[in-house]
Amino acid sequence: MGLVGGEPLMKVTWTDSVTGRNGYLVVHSLVSGLATGGTRMRAGCTMEEVEHLARGMARKTAVFDLPVGGAKGGIDCDPKDPEAKGVLRRFLQAMRPWLDAHWVTAEDLGVPQHLIDEVFAELGMHQSYHAAITRAPDAERTLRRVRAGLNAPVPGGLLLGDVVGGYGVAQCCLGVLHARDWTAPETTVAVQGVGTMGGGAAYYLHEAGLKVVAMADASGTLYHPDGLDVPALLEARDRYGEIDRQQVPEDVARLPREAVLSIEVDVLIPAAVSFAIDVPQVPAVAARVVVEAANNPVTPEAEELLATRGVPVIPDFVANAGAAAWAWWLLMGRVDADPVLSFQVLREEMLAKIPPLLASWDAEGCTPREAALMMAEQRTEENRAAEEQGRALLSIP
Repeated sequence: MGLVGGEPLMKVTWTDSVTGRNGYLVVHSLVSGLATGGTRMRAGCTMEEVEHLARGMARKTAVFDLPVGGAKGGIDCDPKDPEAKGVLRRFLQAMRPWLDAHWVTAEDLGVPQHLIDEVFAELGMHQSYHAAITRAPDAERTLRRVRAGLNAPVPGGLLLGDVVGGYGVAQCCLGVLHARDWTAPETTVAVQGVGTMGGGAAYYLHEAGLKVVAMADASGTLYHPDGLDVPALLEARDRYGEIDRQQVPEDVARLPREAVLSIEVDVLIPAAVSFAIDVPQVPAVAARVVVEAANNPVTPEAEELLATRGVPVIPDFVANAGAAAWAWWLLMGRVDADPVLSFQVLREEMLAKIPPLLASWDAEGCTPREAALMMAEQRTEENRAAEEQGRALLSIP
């Protein structure tokens, strides 16, 4: 695809003068002079990885018709390393010209939102949405709205900013139900991953009445054919994000970690790692629909094979885009600190997008990814045309 699939606008490699570790910034595209995308930190992070994720962000913003381009930051460092915060601080300081004017970043793998906001405050930028907030006529008011939204409490003892991504994945799955005329109590789900995205999706699908029969963490897969007590299992997570097996009921089966991919369910949600489903795993997949909650959990080759078997894959840049879209709605004042309003808007957006993707699949054999890319390309072209004609795209109150 052209604008959402071409070469990035800019790539920067940075080397930390203290530790020698590398960091990367990729700006895939600018809209209204802005690009958005989180900053991740993990040992082994590469430029290729960051470039791929920046392209994905450009697709997310286009599909959800957001007035901003796509970018991503990445640092090759173990987030548990004692030097990690210093490396993050020096990376963000080096990227200051982009953070001041063009790049709106946020949490990502290995970098929680509270940490990145703490570093931004130390650098005098207050909050990681700084580049957008400074464009508002009343920057202080916008900053207060953003902070209130991120920290709004929701049922379950968590914060809105922490659960909205998983809620979006759950609404994506409910869009599949609507498109397929499935009823919630008869729909089964397996979730790989119990972190922010996977755990949140499992929680809200359980709350909606679906039967979450399998959940997998690093220690293995938990399975019960009648459905798991999702809130209790999430409550039993330890500080490493794994479910304490001593708190799991005896009638719940303990299976190998990879078993979650082969359990017969209606919806499979890979929400843990990239490339979890590659060609060797395809024959074992027994789900009717795969919903990508992690970034790139299904390889292109595997997705093609799944398509030949009649299994559609809802792509990550649609399914897990809820957090990114919500952040921009919060910036622009479409939502505020009221979780009810945020959930309503996100639900309406997801329920409007998923059925057409499956309708194209049913009628024309066009995969959901192909249909979503066409949608993204069309909206990117429209944004470019609007900018060339001098029409304002970004409005932050």
